[in-house]
Amino acid sequence: MSTTRPQASAATHRNARSQARKAALGSFIGAVVDWYDFLLYGIVAALVFNAEFFPNVGPAMGTLAAFATFGVGFLFRPLGGFVFGHYGDRLGRKRMLVLTVMMMGLSTAAIGLLPSFATIGWLAPVLLVTLRAIQGFAVGGEWGGAALMAVESAPEKKKAFYSSGVQVGYGVGLVLSTGLIALISRSMDNAAFLSWGWRLPFLFSVVLVLIALWIRSSMEESQEFVEKVGKHGEHRVRLPIVEALLRHPKAFLLIIALRLAELFTMYIVTAFALSYSTTNLHMPREFFLTIGLVVGAISCVTIPCFAWLADRFGRRRVYIIGALVGMFSAVPFFVALEARATVWIVIFAVMLANIAHDMVVSVQQPMFTELFGTEYRYSGAGVGYQVASVVGGGFTPFIAVALVSFAGGSWHPVAAYLAIGCLISVLVAARMKSGRKLD
Repeated sequence: MSTTRPQASAATHRNARSQARKAALGSFIGAVVDWYDFLLYGIVAALVFNAEFFPNVGPAMGTLAAFATFGVGFLFRPLGGFVFGHYGDRLGRKRMLVLTVMMMGLSTAAIGLLPSFATIGWLAPVLLVTLRAIQGFAVGGEWGGAALMAVESAPEKKKAFYSSGVQVGYGVGLVLSTGLIALISRSMDNAAFLSWGWRLPFLFSVVLVLIALWIRSSMEESQEFVEKVGKHGEHRVRLPIVEALLRHPKAFLLIIALRLAELFTMYIVTAFALSYSTTNLHMPREFFLTIGLVVGAISCVTIPCFAWLADRFGRRRVYIIGALVGMFSAVPFFVALEARATVWIVIFAVMLANIAHDMVVSVQQPMFTELFGTEYRYSGAGVGYQVASVVGGGFTPFIAVALVSFAGGSWHPVAAYLAIGCLISVLVAARMKSGRKLD
């Protein structure tokens, strides 16, 4: 008896660690697919879509229209969070994660096959917006399920580290999407790139989807979900999102405020600055594409490192330091950009995207999911996360372009916009009680 129990305990421990690793890997690869597809759209929108899908409205309005379609994806993310969250809380996380990755990949490949305005007229932008909406719907269900699978399966004192793969997937997706665009852009002339070259990275999404489906098929359902809700949802809540709203109404506002620092820093560096530098400053597009590659590659190291530090020294501390770095880097980044000081542009882009952004996102998975109970966590955290994406992320490039236009080409309002968003995140995090799982 004394020998059997330790052996059984050791076997259980090994099985739990194996499940935790599989959940972390499955969450990571799905995040790679979804963020590759989602970010690819933003990059191509800044370079191509104004001419290919909105050619009759002028360069400035075409750019605004292209970024408006970028924002449409964010509008549909809360709906995806609601639908996939509802069924994820009732039927399990794994099934929803298979559906989200399939939907995302197929809609992205379809964009690569979409005829331009010159071929089918106004039907082209209509179809583009439709496919972008499907992308947003799929991503809306992805984050909540991926984060939950990783957090709920992770060891108690390593939840930030094990779930950091969800955010590392963002960096890998950024490297893949930016890298393919940069490679194709450099291998052909501008006319060929605008005509058909930009389509190739969208079609490549099919390969990533097949890999993700293969890996996710071996994942097991979250053990915490099985214990609390049942393997087949025997103890499920009838309307999980309603339960989340009634029990934790303030949690949704907290998530929105805490995501501002993350969303403003990354989208201004990777999407808006690409458009601003090429349109207003006439800098080569390859420069900011290369910066996208650099920050994406660095984030694959910085995010898990910051997550490890958060597990060791406290999530609140890591989060607040990151948001403060974002606030104080806003003006220097734009000063360097206006001066075309390439070395300083790279330095402050890294400060915003790899220090500020990566410190903030490294703790978000356990921070946000633990605000809600297991039975309605997918709905609560997923919807809250995606509503924040609409408020703080989807239209950030659009708002930034509009601010520059209204200010006669000046970058000052955009720098203020970025700094104020980070300040709000700092103040909210500082005032949160430790019982909110920040520490």
